[in-house]
Amino acid sequence: MLSALIIIFVITYAAITLEHSIKINKSATALLGAGLLWTIYAVSTGDHLLVSHQLSESIASTAEIVFFLIGAMTIVEVIDAHNGFEVITSRIKTKKLSHLLWIVGFLSFFLSAVLDNLTTTIVMISLTRKLLQKQEDRLLFAAMVVISANAGGAWSPIGDVTTTMLWIGGQITSLAIIKGLFLASLANLIAPLLFVSHTMRGKLISSQTKTYNASSMLTSNFERNTMFYLGLGILILVPVFKTLTHLPPFMGILFGLGLLWLVGDLIHYKKEDADKQQFTLAHALHRIDMTSIVFFIGILLAVATLEHSHILHSLSEFLDKTVGRQDYIVTLLGLLSAIVDNVPLVAASMGMYDLAKYPADSFLWEFMAYCAGTGGSILIIGSAAGVAAMGLEKIPFFWYVKKISWLALIGYFAGIAVYITQYNLTH
Repeated sequence: MLSALIIIFVITYAAITLEHSIKINKSATALLGAGLLWTIYAVSTGDHLLVSHQLSESIASTAEIVFFLIGAMTIVEVIDAHNGFEVITSRIKTKKLSHLLWIVGFLSFFLSAVLDNLTTTIVMISLTRKLLQKQEDRLLFAAMVVISANAGGAWSPIGDVTTTMLWIGGQITSLAIIKGLFLASLANLIAPLLFVSHTMRGKLISSQTKTYNASSMLTSNFERNTMFYLGLGILILVPVFKTLTHLPPFMGILFGLGLLWLVGDLIHYKKEDADKQQFTLAHALHRIDMTSIVFFIGILLAVATLEHSHILHSLSEFLDKTVGRQDYIVTLLGLLSAIVDNVPLVAASMGMYDLAKYPADSFLWEFMAYCAGTGGSILIIGSAAGVAAMGLEKIPFFWYVKKISWLALIGYFAGIAVYITQYNLTH
């Protein structure tokens, strides 16, 4: 049985990694893999009560992550429908290219800590398209947005899917991950920015006519500001809600979603149904990326079979014996996340290491949050943010390897050096 489970999971993992080459959606692969793994595990085990109990546990832990992601993604879509992000982007006035790079980098860094790195990348690339005319400049800015967004997502419990998984799973707590990874993530951002901005010194932004989308013409400043600040406030307060109530994060996000829905209906109650349709949460629910949600369900359930069958525990013992040092193991996992999806990597790691042995906020979990969150920047296909940027700006894979990968590597190892130094000084 164990051999069959390993073979099927490896094939599933390979198909997910090669999604663009084989042209099979990774969500379909994840669901198929999860179904096969649980079927083989159930038939081979024979203890139907045990398998049902284990499956119920896995579904419960998966549902917590999925409900949270659906709520967070819907809130972001509502803000975007009201053109709320213009509250930030309209304040950018600089004419120097190097200054704009730093502004965009830090905006992406902090915005992704509140939203998520994928949404931040889409928002910031839409901004740079309005501000920059030259294709070469836009490619460089898009690449730096990917690095900045991934770095910003690593130090926040809601900034990256993998960090959110660790937070909901109890491996990290919100205040500890912010204090532990902020400086390391900042180093990951600043190191590449220093190199790139140096090459842009003296260059000015080419003038370009400002454009407005249809929704910005239909929403007032009051509506934009209200939905932007309320939505952002809800996302920021979810960790506070969890700390005060000890309820799981998905309850906080769903509570906030209900509040945003109520305020949205009150703001638009005088409008005709046809005019307010695009601003409703019902419409936002249609716009969220359900394909990604289905992928998370499939891959988390697939990894759960490896955990219940003790394959992951055996793998952790093997790594401890052969590699030994945790910092080396996690650093390699981070580099591996540039090639393969970091969601199953982190999900597998959560099953490999027991919370009883490695308690919340220990070195292993914080360092894993950093490496898995930022390692994907090394290749354009290594993160959801990178894939989104690749599609939006048509970034060539080998252009990114030649121009950006070495910068991302410098940032990655700069952050590692800062985190390990900080950890040694504070522990």
